[in-house]
Amino acid sequence: MHKTRNSLPEEQRAKLIELLNRRLADSIDLMLQVKQAHWNVKGPQFIALHALFGQIAHDIDAYVDLLAERVVQLGGNADGTAYLVTRRTSLDRYPIEVTNGEGHIEAVATVLASFGKHVRYAIGQATDLIDADSAALFTEISRSIDAWLWLVEAHQQGTQ
Repeated sequence: MHKTRNSLPEEQRAKLIELLNRRLADSIDLMLQVKQAHWNVKGPQFIALHALFGQIAHDIDAYVDLLAERVVQLGGNADGTAYLVTRRTSLDRYPIEVTNGEGHIEAVATVLASFGKHVRYAIGQATDLIDADSAALFTEISRSIDAWLWLVEAHQQGTQ
């Protein structure tokens, strides 16, 4: 860790940095999985889904930066290389054989829900570590993910 005048104790910051880096890996993986859907979706809903997946990936990219910056603010190194992301991600692999809209909707909804679960858990962990700022960041991300999940799942409603 690098020196900082941040008032959180070093031991506490180290635990927060680990937590933030785990969610950073997940968020990078999530962004790339949604980009996979954005690039490869086919079918009658192409335009709507291509645009939706593009917006989601753009939003997630902003959270990637916020998470990485919070790590550095606490005195850590943001671990965002492809190698580290693949080793640390908690998310299941994206089914790359999917091409149709329904398949991508299901895959994106599944990964958004999984990521949301991990982020909600991180809210509690950050709270336990008495870091309201990191907890607030995770809360902001959680709200956004829930909204995107709602929009993606809306494409499934009425068809099941």
